Amino acid sequence: MRFDTKIGIVVRDDLAAWQRLNVTAFLASGVAGGIPALVGEPYEDASGNTYLPMFRQPVLVYEADAATIRDAHGRALARDMHIAVYIEDMFKTGHDEANRETVRSVTADDMPLVGFAVHGPKNGVDKVLKGLRLHP
Repeated sequence: MRFDTKIGIVVRDDLAAWQRLNVTAFLASGVAGGIPALVGEPYEDASGNTYLPMFRQPVLVYEADAATIRDAHGRALARDMHIAVYIEDMFKTGHDEANRETVRSVTADDMPLVGFAVHGPKNGVDKVLKGLRLHP
């Protein structure tokens, strides 16, 4: 199935495995929370157990070095895409408000990004993520 929009998540390639997974999960939750129409209906198995809904479309996960992430983030901002960010300082906080405060304390150009998620028209997201490699 083809989609008109795309969800891409980029994580820094020098993070520990647990950090990559954590950043990916947080960024995906940002897209889901920020654009509820991307989430489908709850699931139910044949036994009648219900499960939480998930995205209606695939999420592609990429990896890149810090400079490449900064450049791609700039392209996403320039295209006015929906963006979620995760910065280094968020690894040191213990709660949501502290995370928001760490982001609020830096300019977009000075963010120590370890990852970001982007959603928008497929061709726009492709241009933002051009040259990045899919996460292995």
